[in-house]
Amino acid sequence: QVQLVESGGDLVQPGGSLRLSCAASGSIFVIYNMGWYRQAPGTQRELVAESTSGGSTDYADSVKGRFTISRDNAKNTVYLQMNSLNPEDTAVYYCTALTNRGRFWGQGTQVTVSS
Repeated sequence: QVQLVESGGDLVQPGGSLRLSCAASGSIFVIYNMGWYRQAPGTQRELVAESTSGGSTDYADSVKGRFTISRDNAKNTVYLQMNSLNPEDTAVYYCTALTNRGRFWGQGTQVTVSS
């Protein structure tokens, strides 16, 4: 079993920044991709950003230029730096990892952007 623990969600004003972190632990042999999805009330879960083990990254169009994903492979940790936040970024953010044991999800961390 693989556990993903997220942290960093908070209430922030429009234009502000947050940094999310997610650490993977458990019976892990290989982690391929690590990334972040989000889900706002009444909507489907959507990709925010994902990073492959080879260093490639993929971003949702809505966050390009504002969010940056990074990984520390030695620590099995992925980060999401979020800048210029706006109310449309309000959602529960879920960490995900694609491993040799399948895809796993964290419990989610709430990000609320409001004045």
